Amino acid sequence: MIRNFTAGSQNVVHCIGVLFAFALVYLVLRNYRSILPRDKGREFAVNGALSAGKPRGAGLIFVPSFILAALMFDRVSPEKLIYMVLLAVEMATGYLDDSSATPWGELKKGLLDFAVAAAASITYVIFNGSTITMPIFNLEVSMHPVIYVILAVILIWTSINVTNCTDGVDGLSGTLTIITLFSFFILDQGVEGMDYQIVLFIASLLGYQWFNAKPSLLLMGDAGSRAMGFFIAIVAMKSGHPFMFIPLALIMILDGGLGLVKVSFIRYLKLKNFMANVKTPLHDNVRKLRGWSDTQTVFRFAIMQIVISIMALYLAQ
Repeated sequence: MIRNFTAGSQNVVHCIGVLFAFALVYLVLRNYRSILPRDKGREFAVNGALSAGKPRGAGLIFVPSFILAALMFDRVSPEKLIYMVLLAVEMATGYLDDSSATPWGELKKGLLDFAVAAAASITYVIFNGSTITMPIFNLEVSMHPVIYVILAVILIWTSINVTNCTDGVDGLSGTLTIITLFSFFILDQGVEGMDYQIVLFIASLLGYQWFNAKPSLLLMGDAGSRAMGFFIAIVAMKSGHPFMFIPLALIMILDGGLGLVKVSFIRYLKLKNFMANVKTPLHDNVRKLRGWSDTQTVFRFAIMQIVISIMALYLAQ
């Protein structure tokens, strides 16, 4: 761990850490991506067949690279270390699903996500208490710890799954994640040192994005998307403004979340015609029904999220 540097020297070391995180992911993926499992294509996804045969599971590379960079160049508290372990668990379960001959069932993945979310939520309350702020409304709310844990579990579970569902177009999920994380970076620099971990995570993710730009050479798979969702939720909680997750990740929530809502209403409430005219995730809807290209989908979704984030950050001042 890097300690006892002057402010200027520490900034230089932090910049080296950013370059290290990006370069490590870039070099490993450039030279060893062939060792990753191959995507089988998605039967019902728009252009899903184009992904068949590409290396999948790049999260197995960029998540450990982020963790290594954080351990080398950041001050890692016991709390952060627990989050890193849980991040690795989320990555590992996603990768095992990616590489499995038979995809894991939704119940199995949901329960694993719940366990990770519960562990992270309890950890947060132990180290930080259960007070939150709502900057747009200028409110501070002290919750009962049990209520906070319940809401935090919902936040983490939701973030994991909507981020996972957004992963379906070259560059989309990673781009939206970068916008959301950088928005939180702007919102609350210096909160418990998470600002530098955000930068390291973005740098690691950019090393992957280099190869995921259309036409992609590899895919992140559940190993990456589920880990990204977990990290976004932790950043939102550590910012002290967890409800800012809603505007700062709104496009991901709509893109991935509407599919979860649709499936739930059809499966559990037996509403077979619910949202019948809307194909989910929304990135499939706009490509199939509106004729957007993959590149247009990524750029337009990113533009919408940037505009929403700018308004939310302005109101939060």
